[in-house]
Amino acid sequence: MKYKQEDNQFKRYCVTTALPYANGAVHIGHLAGVYVPADIYVRYLRAKNEEVLFIGGSDEHGVPITIKARKEGVTPQQIVDRYHEIIKHSFEEFGISFDIYSRTSSQIHKETAANFFKTLYDNGKFIEQISEQYYDEEAKTFLADRYITGTCPHCGNEKAYGDQCEACGSSLSPVELLNPKSALSGNEPVLKETKHWYLPLNDYEDFMKEWILNEHKDWKINVYGQCKSWIEQGLQPRAVTRDLDWGVKVPLPNAEGKVLYVWFDAPIGYISNTKELCGDDWQKWWKAKDTKLVHFIGKDNIVFHCIIFPAMLKAEGSYILPANVPANEFLNLEGDKISTSRNWAVWLHEYLEDFKDKQDVLRYVLCANAPETKDNDFTWKDFQTRNNSELVAILGNFVNRTLVLTHKFFGGKVPTCSDLTPLEKELMKEITEYPQRIGSAIENYKFREALTEMMNLARLGNKYLTECEPWKLIKTDEIRTATVLNFSLQICANLAVLCQPFLPFTAEKLSKLLNIPALKWADAGQCNILKAGQSIEKPELLFEQIDDKIIETQVEKLNATKRSNELQNAIVEAQKPNINFDDFSKIDIRTATITDAEKVAKTKKLLKLTVDTGIDKRTIVSGIAEYYEPQAIIGKQICVLVNLEPKELKGIISQGMILMAENADGSLHFVQPSTLIKNGSTIS
Repeated sequence: MKYKQEDNQFKRYCVTTALPYANGAVHIGHLAGVYVPADIYVRYLRAKNEEVLFIGGSDEHGVPITIKARKEGVTPQQIVDRYHEIIKHSFEEFGISFDIYSRTSSQIHKETAANFFKTLYDNGKFIEQISEQYYDEEAKTFLADRYITGTCPHCGNEKAYGDQCEACGSSLSPVELLNPKSALSGNEPVLKETKHWYLPLNDYEDFMKEWILNEHKDWKINVYGQCKSWIEQGLQPRAVTRDLDWGVKVPLPNAEGKVLYVWFDAPIGYISNTKELCGDDWQKWWKAKDTKLVHFIGKDNIVFHCIIFPAMLKAEGSYILPANVPANEFLNLEGDKISTSRNWAVWLHEYLEDFKDKQDVLRYVLCANAPETKDNDFTWKDFQTRNNSELVAILGNFVNRTLVLTHKFFGGKVPTCSDLTPLEKELMKEITEYPQRIGSAIENYKFREALTEMMNLARLGNKYLTECEPWKLIKTDEIRTATVLNFSLQICANLAVLCQPFLPFTAEKLSKLLNIPALKWADAGQCNILKAGQSIEKPELLFEQIDDKIIETQVEKLNATKRSNELQNAIVEAQKPNINFDDFSKIDIRTATITDAEKVAKTKKLLKLTVDTGIDKRTIVSGIAEYYEPQAIIGKQICVLVNLEPKELKGIISQGMILMAENADGSLHFVQPSTLIKNGSTIS
């Protein structure tokens, strides 16, 4: 049986993007891996007058959201409300042109997901299994994997989670953990029986072999390879429900405390978002055989969108299956994996503040360096180079020179084109080929190649203008100069059309400069877009140079993050063994006031302090000279460990220790009372 359709059988396109998880903001890795390529694809289809629907939304259920809510002392709904708006705003600012960007906490989604589950349940597509899972007897709840911590059996990390050890990267199940603890109560959980419903993926193994391995060998090699590996290992039943109080409730009697597993719930969000936008007209986007369904995702979602979600759709029976899933690999940052937990990322909302009106610069760099078949690396130096050497020096330079010369020699009006030379006739033939070259690359999900071709047209224009030298030609041949500038302006008009999928803000600005409406793809490839005598606006720079100081600021921001992470790791690693209360009760910490201070001779770090402890006045030697001048700290109230055994330092008997805190940047700060209190007051 043939499951593959040819492109000429499709009348419309349904394009989805992975739903970002609403427990944090989005960063450049998300943009590069999913949203920029998807937007390029959709903008191109619209420019060709294709019928297309572009669907996005926030994934708002699952355990990480409940964990974040518990830590912050708020409800899960408050968490997702906050981040949904942040994410949605970031996408809007970067021109990601969704027809709808909704969310999985909406009422229409809950109804759609519950009905989808019920249809499969009623048709006998699930199996019921009873298994043992960890249960917290104090909290009276089953524990999701992330609510269980313990010792990793592979590396000995004592803070591994029930699903993964972040120290060694091993995938785990909760029962593999040594010394498991509940993250809710800190108690050791017990195993308790619970019932769940499973989708038997093994029933769809033969279908997957035919549909993917035989009919879709043209999928990207990274996607095809991962699917092949999964299928050849043998597919297993996968739970579609779990014990949790946040999510879409299982629509069955006697299923209290159970919700749809987020992996089952989230992709149905594409369907519910379509319903929300289109009303009764939604089915043509999901059930009509002449609709092409395309999922844009990152590589961590390949299995869900190529195997699990298609199995769900196949089980239901009335839905179309994805025609392609052009997943990208990961984008690293300055040689290191992007990590939200370590704050190792360039956050989109922060970029918008630091680089005002430069959305297209980031879109360009992320497309030019897209991780299409392997992981790639984003560096701020490359960002600067691509802006200055490509956008400014090639595209911006060509357009600006053309417009400046037109205003200088022809009063800002498109000059008349006379007889073309053999060179121009050859270039005209080449220009007609660019829409097809760029379009073909986009249709085959080769967005870096498509962007390169668009920039090649700008390179062609620059080279032509440089060779013709109209600034010299005007002195001897005005008619010929008019032809050169007319031809150059026609290339600018072509660029306004062809750069639109990649650089939408730039395309709009260029169209306004040329006084032309937003053109369609079919208008490109011609050299008569602009008419002689038509006025053009005064030149404005499309792009501007980014200097070293701006880049250095961004690099230093990342370096500060790295130092903070290293310090935090050092603090965790250096944490001393636990002590009992009797040991702690031996410590005598009291408030005191510094009455005198001076540097210790022949040292850089030591200060000799005289402190009034309320018990006595004593001398303490402290290594804080690099952070405090002696005169500046006299009279400061501090905290002192007064029963520390005396020690001789540089010939001075030190009787105690000043309590200091070390900041992420390594600087030292006094630990002191928030208000002035009597010296000698004990701290307990």
